[in-house]
Amino acid sequence: MTYTAPIEDMMFVLEELCGLDDITRLPAFADLDPETARAILQEAGKFAGEVLAPLNAAGDRAGLGFDQGRVTLPEGWAEAYHSMCEMGWNAPVARDCGGMGLPALVNSAVQEMFSGANTAFQLCSMLTQGAVEAIDLYASQAQKALYLPKLVSGQWSGTMNLTEPQAGSDLGAIRTRAVPEGDHYRVSGQKIFITYGAHDMTENIIHLVLARLPDAPAGTKGISMFIVPKRLVNADGTLGAANDLRCVSLEHKMGIHASPTATMSFGDAGGAIGYLVGAPNQGLHYMFAMMNNARLGVGLQGVGIAEHATQGAVAFALERRQGRVPQGASSTAIISHPDIRRMLGLMRARTEAARVLAYRAARSLDLARHSDDARQQHWHQQRVDLLIPVVKAWSTELSLSTASLGVQVHGGMGYIEETGAAQHLRDARITSIYEGTTGIQALDLVGRKIALDKGAAAFALVADMRASAARLERANPEQAAPGGPDWARLAAQVNEAAALVEEVTQWIIGQNGQEPQASACAVLELFGLCLGAWAMGDAAYHAAKRLAAGRQTAHARAKLAMADFYMAQCFPMARALRRMVEDGAASILALEPEDFAIGA
Repeated sequence: MTYTAPIEDMMFVLEELCGLDDITRLPAFADLDPETARAILQEAGKFAGEVLAPLNAAGDRAGLGFDQGRVTLPEGWAEAYHSMCEMGWNAPVARDCGGMGLPALVNSAVQEMFSGANTAFQLCSMLTQGAVEAIDLYASQAQKALYLPKLVSGQWSGTMNLTEPQAGSDLGAIRTRAVPEGDHYRVSGQKIFITYGAHDMTENIIHLVLARLPDAPAGTKGISMFIVPKRLVNADGTLGAANDLRCVSLEHKMGIHASPTATMSFGDAGGAIGYLVGAPNQGLHYMFAMMNNARLGVGLQGVGIAEHATQGAVAFALERRQGRVPQGASSTAIISHPDIRRMLGLMRARTEAARVLAYRAARSLDLARHSDDARQQHWHQQRVDLLIPVVKAWSTELSLSTASLGVQVHGGMGYIEETGAAQHLRDARITSIYEGTTGIQALDLVGRKIALDKGAAAFALVADMRASAARLERANPEQAAPGGPDWARLAAQVNEAAALVEEVTQWIIGQNGQEPQASACAVLELFGLCLGAWAMGDAAYHAAKRLAAGRQTAHARAKLAMADFYMAQCFPMARALRRMVEDGAASILALEPEDFAIGA
């Protein structure tokens, strides 16, 4: 199972479509320039391709060991983890605690590579990065000093413990308790689906646990966050006794077999010692720091898996000889068949569009955190909030369909585990579920991100889309190499995408009933397709400029071809979705429970 990081496309997106120069002008990233960014990505890509990718299939086959609460990872996992940490990749954003201080924009490319090469492996550091962010934002100075350096270095790893058997996605229903005892709390309860809740790669695991104080109000307003280490930590940072917590079981999953998904029990012998983070009853608010980090990370997992599946399908299609095309030889590579090119085009074009959206969310995250202009910070935070549910859900749903197409391109061999195509499909399936299902992301988009601000952030996005369309209208075809796009047609398509987003946004804020919730998933898919059209329109513009200047001509020609394919084969679905959004909600709301019992 080979993987090659798409450095050229990543750098093209960073430089041309995400304004890397703007990010490097921020004081926090003054020591970064495009050449340094490229060198960083090349080094990360080498690690992803040479170390992580070879472990992917082996880890999937070997799975995990479990004996009386002790979890062992596949052979080679620990060595790869320690190498990654020594290279500074465990938490590369956290400069103040020993990290490289990368902007989220550049780190997104790194995370895509590592997730694409080996999703099960990368989950450990993804959760640790979320824990680092939550502690850095909300913990006391003493807690930061005690926990952050070793989390950033990778000596310790981090988790987030949210849901419980009876709660599912409804965190207001959690029952884990935290009783005050001097300077700490005694935590008791059970948590499920805890990624890397137990493993043998680090000497300590720092669990961030949501629990209720004895006098907490009911529901989500009564949740607090606690640091609950696997082993207690002395004041000087050395390790103390084992805490009262244990892994009682591991889930047997469809995919990501080498990632331990643990059921954790806290307080079986009197209560695990935990430490309150921030103020009481603010835990859900604090946890969203981890959740947003994780949702962007999972969106990047979707892009990475889609990229890896596409690479495998292209390689197979170039080598596999079967059938013939008109006037062709008796046996030809299957990539010559139009339907194979259609499937590969869907895989490649949608993956490239999703990459742009994810990186643009990361760009706005950098500006929201590091700009010295308060108004710009606020504007970009609104952009981040709007894009995160789209990036998370659209990219992960796309990874599923892309991996499925990869199996189809392989034909019968795709259904055989040895080719690796099936693993991508199995691994991708969880991405649209954890950290909030597609339905939850869609409800967040229409309810919190559009309805609450009366569409302000969405209308700002529409303005940017129309600015891109206007630039395409002004494009001078003579400046591009022969065979460039039809600029007027491309501009019209981006304008249409902007209009669809605007019209659906107006429809949402004009509703008073359940219609937006019924149509939420269609809204999210429409947003993804239309923002993808915007991204590919911008990509075509900059690719044509590079082609005219004689820069990276092979990549530029391919980008123009993919932009044209996306507009012809992917974007038209948005028109149908518009009708589904506005005309289809009533058919959903009219369904009654007994309507599903036919034949029972």
